[in-house]
Amino acid sequence: MSSQLSLWSEQDVGWSVRESQRARRMVVRVFHTGRVEVVVPLRTPPRLIEGFLARHRSWIERKRAEARRTAAPPEPFPPLAIELIACAERWRVHLAGGGGPVRVRAAGELLTVGGDAGNRVAVRMALRRWLQERAQAVLAPALDACARELGFCYARMVVRCQRTRWGSCSARGTISLNGCLLFLPPDVVRYLMIHELAHTRHMNHSARFWQCVARYCPEYRRLDRALLQGWRHVPAWVFGEGTA
Repeated sequence: MSSQLSLWSEQDVGWSVRESQRARRMVVRVFHTGRVEVVVPLRTPPRLIEGFLARHRSWIERKRAEARRTAAPPEPFPPLAIELIACAERWRVHLAGGGGPVRVRAAGELLTVGGDAGNRVAVRMALRRWLQERAQAVLAPALDACARELGFCYARMVVRCQRTRWGSCSARGTISLNGCLLFLPPDVVRYLMIHELAHTRHMNHSARFWQCVARYCPEYRRLDRALLQGWRHVPAWVFGEGTA
């Protein structure tokens, strides 16, 4: 769906409208970069979206102003290095060039990007695929060890790279973790794992759920606040925002 609704001027391009099959109502999100995303149910008429934005414009502009005051300067792309705080790794990025599709090869502490390095979108997607694979290799054994240590059981784990959710747990015991967790401190990552494991016993955020979390992670309040601010640790290139 086009984001060029009449409520915003043509030069105000830091926002978008996205249709979602799962959306039951309209939701607006302001990211730490200042970008605005409006999620709407399928086939929502533009006039309804404009009315929704008009009602929330003051809140949106206030949140955008806050984000701009604290936003980091644009980052060079491709990055010179990728810091994975969760597992204490630093990967240098080398553009090898060459023909063919873009591919990433990891060896030692070096990521070699081969193929058409001038295709920024392809390079970004290749680096994201590597990030997701690395997250699978790091987070899967960490979650398994955490579950065994604390006596939890879950069915399986999957890794995704999402913009708005750090993790989730399905009713069938599938735990989904965001690959971007690798950019966060280890204690925050462990808290998120305990949070999702607690959902295998309590599929809600009831008092009993938080008591379960507190039993295994007494500092959960501090760590939860850190997790909410965790998006500031995620490099802009992961989602294609704020890159020079």
